[in-house]
Amino acid sequence: MAEVNASPLKHFVTAKKKINGIFEQLGAYIKESSSFLEDTHKNEELDPVTTEEQVQEVRGYLAKVAGIGEVLARRHMKVVFFGRTSNGKSSVINAMLCDKVLPSGIGHTTNCFLRVEGTDGNEAFLLTEGSEERKSIKTVNQLAHALHQDEDLDAGSLVCVMWPKAKCALLRDDLVLVDSPGIDVTTELDSWIDKFCLDADVFVLVANSESTLMQTEKSFFHKVNERLSSPNIFILNNRWDASASEPEYMEEVRRQHMDRCSSFLVDELGVVDRAQAGDRIFFVSAKEVLQARVQKAQGMPEAGGALAEGFQARMFEFQNFERRFEECISQSAVKTKFEQHTVRAKQISEALRLIMDSVHVAAQEQRIHCLETREDRQDRMEFIDKQLDLLTMDCKAKIKKITEEVERQVSNAMAEEIRRLHVLVDDFHLDFHPSQVVLKVYKNELHRHVEEGLGRNMSERCSMKMFEYHVNLSLFPSQHYCMCLGLKPLLPGAVREQVDKLVPRQCFSLSYDLACDKLCSDFQEDISFHFSLGWTMLVNRFLGPKNTRRALMGYNDQVPRPLALTPVSSSMPPFPQGAMTQEELMVSMVTGLASLTSRTSMGIIVVGGVIWKAVGWRLIALSVGLYGLLYVYERLTWTTKAKERAFKRQFVDYASEKLQLIVSYTGSNCSHQVQQELAGVFSQLCQQVDVTRQNLEDEINDMNSKIELLDSLQSKAKLLRNKAGWLDSELNMFTQQYLHQGR
Repeated sequence: MAEVNASPLKHFVTAKKKINGIFEQLGAYIKESSSFLEDTHKNEELDPVTTEEQVQEVRGYLAKVAGIGEVLARRHMKVVFFGRTSNGKSSVINAMLCDKVLPSGIGHTTNCFLRVEGTDGNEAFLLTEGSEERKSIKTVNQLAHALHQDEDLDAGSLVCVMWPKAKCALLRDDLVLVDSPGIDVTTELDSWIDKFCLDADVFVLVANSESTLMQTEKSFFHKVNERLSSPNIFILNNRWDASASEPEYMEEVRRQHMDRCSSFLVDELGVVDRAQAGDRIFFVSAKEVLQARVQKAQGMPEAGGALAEGFQARMFEFQNFERRFEECISQSAVKTKFEQHTVRAKQISEALRLIMDSVHVAAQEQRIHCLETREDRQDRMEFIDKQLDLLTMDCKAKIKKITEEVERQVSNAMAEEIRRLHVLVDDFHLDFHPSQVVLKVYKNELHRHVEEGLGRNMSERCSMKMFEYHVNLSLFPSQHYCMCLGLKPLLPGAVREQVDKLVPRQCFSLSYDLACDKLCSDFQEDISFHFSLGWTMLVNRFLGPKNTRRALMGYNDQVPRPLALTPVSSSMPPFPQGAMTQEELMVSMVTGLASLTSRTSMGIIVVGGVIWKAVGWRLIALSVGLYGLLYVYERLTWTTKAKERAFKRQFVDYASEKLQLIVSYTGSNCSHQVQQELAGVFSQLCQQVDVTRQNLEDEINDMNSKIELLDSLQSKAKLLRNKAGWLDSELNMFTQQYLHQGR
């Protein structure tokens, strides 16, 4: 037998190791792919890039590959020996194992199927079908005794003989040898084929060279050929050592056996052609080979003992059978055990590659959509920022223009109302009495009347056609058309409908807080009787109230006299340092006159005497009479109504002067109200724009996170797709190296 290290059986061992490694990598790859697809499918942040069908499909691949891996781990090269009873099947197996493993020889007939398999332990044991109990055996006789003593074993039973690999090199290479009962002792050949032959890689027909092939043997292999596609069949013509006693007939008998066996393989079964048939038919003596190998194992010569002539030729023939057998079973086992699974693995890897490619494409398409969406949102936000800046500048300019116009119009309207204040005061009617208690109530009610009247009149003036054009028609179109129509394009469709609700539809009304009671709180009325031709009234008529008070109190006491300058020329009188105005000169003259009349009554007498002489006493008497009658008339007509009229006239003069002080303030206040109204509406609209802008920023951030996630998905899907390609290349290399070898 060839050396173990050079045995073709190693081809199956390395192929099995290689394919198991590939399936382990395939299983890990499918597990990784399944986890990736499940996590991706459950991710709610993204639109679906995987389907439930893909997840279930890959999950199914995981179970299938795990099952295939378990099957591959148990795969062995299996050879089944068939033949008639006592043709030497057990002896052939023992010769191949170089040890007496199975009972053989006279009195030892195999009555069930024996599966000889290697074990890593140092002790041999038996395993019967349907039982996990290990029955220890140390010798062949013990094995034969155990087989014959077991009454439950029939021809269709299977007994596993677990033989230590350390004692038999052939069993180290995942080779299983199955010995069978004689096919001439049973009619249940179909059940044998179904149970023991469907996974066999090689069939060995052990024939008796002292007879020809029987129909029973041919019928069995015809059935095998019907169930299996082109089974590998070897024919061993055993006991060929008997031909040594008749050497003159050896070649003729050999040729007859060769022709019949070749015809059976080629013509009847069609499993090989005529050229290959010579490599499937051998003439051996298993008993001699076993004896020689046992002697060699014991350190004795192979050819020692009682061996028939031509032993070396028969020994070489047996070794040639073993070499051809090992080559055939190794190639056949690799093909039958691994080819189907290799094809299935390629299909799975290709399916996974397509799935990962579809995930990669879907993620890429979604990423492109996210990039376009992000770019659109960024352009939209940039447009909003620029447009909002332009609208803000435009609205500020319009608001400024409107507020200036409002201030001017309100100031003009208030000035007009101040000029017409006497009309408003004359319309006030309430019981009047000069007592302080009644006057206090009268003043309070008058203040309220003036406050309400001025506010009402100002509002009425603001609704006039001209003012309406300048204020109302300028104010609210600025709110609605300028602001709303300018900002609406910056808002999403769902928000645009809500913008109109932010702008009031009714006319805007100004608030006039004049505070007349506070303005006129220091008003002091003078309703005592004053004769119209009295000295005080005359002075007051010519000089006015202010100058009258100054004149009556004494002007000389208030204005210092200027010092005279040294005259430049003796012909010109000296001039005062500052020139006196005409009004001051008149006050000074009247003051001097008043001082003169008050100093002494003598002046009156002198003056009266002078007038008496000039005009006569009648004219003087008439003048004095008229003067007295006029005084009496005015005194009698100084009634409560007259006092009320005087009070109202004094109040109008005083209030007009005070209201003139707040005309500018009131105009500014109204313009500020308009500015606040417009700014408030614009601020509300800007808030909606800010919300829209914030939503755009959120969408951009969401797109950024989606893009990052999709980039990760693309990278992972691309990596897994490349792994599928790598596994496919590994399977192609395995196919070329192990499945297509020798083609």
